[in-house]
Formats: sequence, C-alpha cells, structure tokens
Amino acid sequence: MTAYRVFLLSPARCDGRRAQVLLNTNADFPLATRLRSDSGAPLGEIFSFLSGLYFRGKLAYANAFAAPPANVPETLIITTDRGLAVPDQHVTRHDLRAFARVNLDGTDARYRAPLRRDVHALEDALGESTRLILLGSIATGKYVDPLLEQFGERLVFPAEFVGRGDMSRGGLLLRCVREARELRYVPVVGAIRRGKRPPRLEPLR
Repeated sequence: MTAYRVFLLSPARCDGRRAQVLLNTNADFPLATRLRSDSGAPLGEIFSFLSGLYFRGKLAYANAFAAPPANVPETLIITTDRGLAVPDQHVTRHDLRAFARVNLDGTDARYRAPLRRDVHALEDALGESTRLILLGSIATGKYVDPLLEQFGERLVFPAEFVGRGDMSRGGLLLRCVREARELRYVPVVGAIRRGKRPPRLEPLR
C-alpha cells in the first residue's frame, strides 16, 4: 500500500513589520503592486515574503516531498480565519488585513471553526495510509489540538524540529531539498514537544 504524504504548513505572521511593508500603498515592488490588484497574489508567495527563510523552506520542502492521494492537494496552509488554503490561492490586500485581525488562538471561533470544517472535509478525501505532516510549531496547541482531534496518530512532524528556532528550521528544510533528503517523521501524539537546542547547522559551501 502506498504511503501518501500531505503537508500542512503553519502560517506566516500577518501583522508584523514585513506585513506593513507589503501593505504600504506607496510600495512599488512587484508583489506589493500585485497584492493591491483585483486579482491579488498567491498566498504561498505572500507568506514566503512575510516569513522569509522559514516559510520558503516549508513550501520548498513540501513541494519536493509531497505524495498526495488523487484529488487531494499536496500542500495546505493553515490560515487565521479561512481554514486550510492551497499555496496558489490568490488573496488581496483586503484578505491579508482580515488575516491580521484574527489571532491564532484555539479558543477563537473565527480561527477554530473554519479549520475544523476543512480538516473534517480533508479526512473524508484521504485514504487510510495517508500521513499528515505538520511543518510548524508543536510546542503549543494552537495548531496541534484541532488537527489531533481529527487525525490522531496520523498527524506527524519532523523529529529534527524539536529545539530549533524558525530560522534554523527553514535552513534545515532548504538544505534537505538541496540534498534530496527527507527528514524523519514521528507522531505528534506522545512526542517530546520541547527539547534542547541542537547544534547549529554547518554553513553550506
């Protein structure tokens, strides 16, 4: 039986300094002008700008190693108020501002209700052998709790994430893509969610 893999990516922060740069009406770089247009810009590209190395690493890694079953997206991004979205879904300046108004709080129905709706629909489309790989923090329950409710032990994450900061994770993921090397996944259930910081990655030559 084929072991299918679908990636779930945590979102970028939408209310920080880079978001202010992107939303500035005087910004004239291509992504900002596309975001202001009626058609908007792809969510994956926007979050890659907002988060930098970490989200770029997550998206590149998911693109390299996803193996979804038929009719299921290979990568889904968690959003603050829209549930799960594919990376090429276009969003506008208005959408980005709406994202920023909702906190990633498991008690906030604006976040939790759409996410529950979409993970339930995703479960209906998956086969029993599909693993859901979370590329995001498991140290708190903001992502983990609603996903575990639906997927249980099928929800896994890279064991090498434990103890690493965002930049280190992003660098690790991009290195794995370059080396065509997939990380080791472990179930979130029963996992050590916080650990000692591992040694720094050696600089690439």
